[in-house]
Amino acid sequence: MNITKLHHIYKYITNINKPTLVSTWANDKHTIIAVSKAIDMNIINGILIGDKNIIHNICKTENITTNKFKIIHVNSDIEAGEVAVNLIIEKKGDILMKGLISTDKYIRAILNKRKEILLPNSILSSIAVIENKHYHKLLIVGDVAIIPQPNISKKIAIANYLISTAKALGIKKPKLSIISATEQLIPKLQSSVDADILSKMGENNKIKGAFIKGPLSLDISIDKNIAKLKGVNNTVAGDADCLLFPNLDTGNLFYKMNSKMSSAQMGTFVLGAKVPCVLSSRGDSIETKLNSIALCVLLSLNNN
Repeated sequence: MNITKLHHIYKYITNINKPTLVSTWANDKHTIIAVSKAIDMNIINGILIGDKNIIHNICKTENITTNKFKIIHVNSDIEAGEVAVNLIIEKKGDILMKGLISTDKYIRAILNKRKEILLPNSILSSIAVIENKHYHKLLIVGDVAIIPQPNISKKIAIANYLISTAKALGIKKPKLSIISATEQLIPKLQSSVDADILSKMGENNKIKGAFIKGPLSLDISIDKNIAKLKGVNNTVAGDADCLLFPNLDTGNLFYKMNSKMSSAQMGTFVLGAKVPCVLSSRGDSIETKLNSIALCVLLSLNNN
């Protein structure tokens, strides 16, 4: 497998036993079109949960045949979340997808302790895969949407999610950069201290399967010339596959800057549940939602 661009994923997920995607509160055009395109590409079966009249009206406007989906009518986004999670529990769905429902309600539905959708002792984390024309390969980054201030144990979980995603993309031993403001260890800067701990855990094989270095600044992580200029010479500097951000502010900013100011191609999802969960923003493009679906299909294949 050699996935260096997001569009490469599609050839690896065709002609398979198609997973069933369950879209939660699928009352928006971008979600419906993305799911429709994924069905047309023969990579999923699709269930839309939402207001049946709204869904039918959107399909009519967009010339989409409604019989390609199973449509389940509900009266609210909260009800949509409950119905969607029940379908996953009943093994009638293999991938969960966020529609017009807000991220907090979507995550709340997944976290419902009565529903048993979380993996044992896991946390939820949002991961993005970004294809930016200014970088020489895909970047896998986290957390970008869920954990405001991850402590060291949550950063360990995020690191493992980044590594497992990279391996699903065919990277045998990914290069993981633990981001801080500088490459210097600064005791008063928590992100720097945590990065040093995670780096040492990588060296001691307590976090397995990756080259892990930190603290590293963002520019050193992705620019070989800057790394050389600043005298940083290690496996990760200038060639990172994965970036672990110190908090949600930095991760979300990086994601949205790539999306809105660099026109990068990307896909986002949540890991930590029993199935991959699409987590593209309500404002994301159809292409981003389709990429997110494709990534979750790829991850679901690796889970089986």
